[in-house]
Order: sequence, then C-alpha cells, then structure tokens
Amino acid sequence: MIHFETQRLIFRDWKEQDLKEFRIMNKDLMVMKYFPKVLTDQETDLFYGRIQDEFSDFGYGLYAVETKHNNEFIGFIGFHRATFDATFTPCVEIGWRLKHEAWGNGYATEGAKACLKYGLHTLGFDKVYSFTAKVNLQSQNVMKKIGLKKVMEFKHPNIIENSPLCEHVLYCF
Repeated sequence: MIHFETQRLIFRDWKEQDLKEFRIMNKDLMVMKYFPKVLTDQETDLFYGRIQDEFSDFGYGLYAVETKHNNEFIGFIGFHRATFDATFTPCVEIGWRLKHEAWGNGYATEGAKACLKYGLHTLGFDKVYSFTAKVNLQSQNVMKKIGLKKVMEFKHPNIIENSPLCEHVLYCF
C-alpha cells in the first residue's frame, strides 16, 4: 500500500524484496557512521520484524521509500515509538536512513518534511521528536530544514558513555 508521495518519492509498505537491499544498507560503514555498529543480516531481519510490528500495533512506522523515476528502494523515512529511558519518552520519533548512493539529492529533507506533515495532519500527532548523535550534523540539518527546534542535549542511555555517539541532541515539532 502506498501511504503518501512527494514529487520524487513514494512512501509505501515494505516488500520482501526490500530486505536484501536493507541488509546491504545496514552493513554500509558510511550509512551506519552515527550508529554504534553495522548490523548483521540477522540483526537487520529482527529490525525488519520490529518495523512490521509497529505498523501492526500503531498503524504507522518506518515507511519504505522508493524513487519515482526508477522505483528503486532507497531506505526508510518514518515514525518509530521510542521507549528507552529518558525524560521525553515514550514518544513518536521521526527518523530516516537512506542508502549512501541516494545521499546528496535532498531526499532526506523532502521525505522527512512530507512525512512530518503526514504525521501531524493525517495521523494526528501533536508532537514529533527526532534525535541523533551530537556529531551527526547532516541529520541535525535535516531536522532544522523540516521545522524542528532543538530542545536539549542528553546522554543516550543505550550507548556506552565514553563513545562519541553517546552525546545526543533532541529536536521537537
């Protein structure tokens, strides 16, 4: 099912054939630079299962994204229910992960902007959060471009404290 579209992107349900590309994407060191590690095929499969579960449980999730010009799967943009231990959780998080080959085309900003609009107007969210490692300036730029405002900095409880990825920023709409 297609949930919504932009001028260049389609936001849809996941297909079995996406899993192969999703596994490759989650092993890419550049794509996973601001995550604690790359994912094994088994970890990606478990993540894929959690994505499907969120759609079943909440009616929203991380949408598979493909380009309109060639119908190529390029990653995901969407919503996740964040439940780790923090002052702002549980909350609805907007997030994205795109194949490195898709970077530099404005897809993350175009897609996140449309997704945020969909969440606020169609799904009825009153607040949407986004967070990333403080060193991830690219994602912070997307957050700013889609209208989110920086709320605070925090130490992510699921990342070891001496990691450069532990320090996070929180944005909110």
